Amino acid sequence: MPDRQRIHRARKAPLRGLFVFCLILVAAAADATGRPASDAIATAHPLATEAGRLILEAGGNAFDAAVAISASLAVVEPYGSGLGGGGFWLLHRARDGRQVMIDGRERAPLAARADMYLDAQGDVIPRASIDGPLAAGIPGTPAALAHIARHYGRLPLEVSLSPAIGLAREGFPIDAVYRRMAGFRLEALRRFPAAREQFLVDGEIPPLGQVLRQPALAATLTAIAESGAAAFYHGEIGARLVAAVRASGGIWSAEDLQAYRVVERAPIVVHYRNHRVVSASLPSSGGVLLAQMLNMLSARPLDELSAVDRTHLLVEVMRRAYADRATYLGDSDYVPVPLAGLLSPAYAHRRAKTIDMARAMPSVAPSEEADEGRDTTHFSVLDREGNRVAATLSINYPFGACFVAAGTGVLLNDEMDDFSAKPGAANAYGLRGNQANAIAPGKRMLSSMSPTFVESEQRVAILGTPGGSRIISMVLLGLLDAIEGRPVEDWVARGRFHHQHLPDRIQIEPGALGTEAIGDLERRGHQIRQLDDTYGNMQAILWDRRSGEVTTASDPRGIGSSALMPNSSVPAMRQSAGRIRLRAGRRLP
Repeated sequence: MPDRQRIHRARKAPLRGLFVFCLILVAAAADATGRPASDAIATAHPLATEAGRLILEAGGNAFDAAVAISASLAVVEPYGSGLGGGGFWLLHRARDGRQVMIDGRERAPLAARADMYLDAQGDVIPRASIDGPLAAGIPGTPAALAHIARHYGRLPLEVSLSPAIGLAREGFPIDAVYRRMAGFRLEALRRFPAAREQFLVDGEIPPLGQVLRQPALAATLTAIAESGAAAFYHGEIGARLVAAVRASGGIWSAEDLQAYRVVERAPIVVHYRNHRVVSASLPSSGGVLLAQMLNMLSARPLDELSAVDRTHLLVEVMRRAYADRATYLGDSDYVPVPLAGLLSPAYAHRRAKTIDMARAMPSVAPSEEADEGRDTTHFSVLDREGNRVAATLSINYPFGACFVAAGTGVLLNDEMDDFSAKPGAANAYGLRGNQANAIAPGKRMLSSMSPTFVESEQRVAILGTPGGSRIISMVLLGLLDAIEGRPVEDWVARGRFHHQHLPDRIQIEPGALGTEAIGDLERRGHQIRQLDDTYGNMQAILWDRRSGEVTTASDPRGIGSSALMPNSSVPAMRQSAGRIRLRAGRRLP
């Protein structure tokens, strides 16, 4: 295998040298046993799936493909993720079994204060943590992509970012999802000139099929491709980001950008029914809550329950886990979190004993509803060596803060809303928190993103989804389907329901539960909210370790796509490699 120095010295050369390298990999995969028979990708957008495919066919591994997909989603799904946001990349490296979560979560600016979104009376200022640059945390995505490429990929960052650069410069056609999301945030997008210019046409939602080009974003991606994350956090781009934020009321500084660091964290691991579930660790609450809920289900098994009893039990374990989220969870680098106690089977068994199968347990306080579940993004990747990635990325609310730093093309997140602006106050998703998730300088805000692996001797599942506070309950339902042996198409398409302790009601997708089941739940004391629309956008892969067969599925609720790539021929790889060259234009406009 060529060492990394040789690859980086050749980064300006054509990709011919990679084809020999790729042939060796293909031959090794063909002779190996216990490996996937195909590369596999599932993402929320067909163009991101294609970007990952091109990188795999050019000799990249799953980690290189993850970089390409992340960057491409930043271009074609600006309402879900971007360079101005963050996320969690859950990695499994096949050669040594290393499993790690790359924490690219945003951080609070160093000038942030616990009361920064409160008025003189101590009340939360409406939308102060949602719209505009004051709502933006310091982005982690550029640093995470460079870190993954350097430490886990085999291709230069210049190659892996090429598909995204091409999409930003040459453009992509506006689809119905883009139009719906832009309509949802239209007022805020109109408010900020650079965002208005980049994402709207004369202040209106672009027409279906119009090509959206983002030359400033292409230039920023090109700079990162050439110089790594330093191009974003230092120098001209960093200066433009800070100047734009501060000119419009934000509090970023050059020190904020220069101090940002990716953190490698051990994932949360829990065992359930002869399966090993691996998921995101703090500052994501996802893995903690999944572990708690599975531990409770170990004490109160789902086997042989009727469909409505099963729903009741799942709702009650959701209620208890989300109550603990509000009470105990935050960035464990800043606050003490009693993880050992929360994750102990003994604690889960005590909690499970409080579940009454005949009655709902009321939550302790009322809470307002939230409009949610339409933002963030997820993708899953598996390569023929067995490397795999589950990644959930976000800028929080659709189109984040709706603020673009002029001359950079970078749309900023509004992840500061994921902090507790005030103890007990609900955020945009109706989630409440306490001091553990209070704002503090440099702190990472609590998240619900839950990229997950489910492993047994027979099978490996890779899954995750967007959806705000509903992410964790969706992943729970999906991984239970995986453990019970259902096909991957069922995980992503199944009807969904959700409970998050507060508001104290079950949220149900249209058609997910029948009239009789709903009536039974209401008789047990559950309050029901039947939703008008579906939610979530799960992307999943299943690998049968015994046969090598791989299957994939993209959520039918979205416009995403999944793809299988059996061993490619050399001509096909050459053709793909020829399509991922860097475009011209190396300066910021």
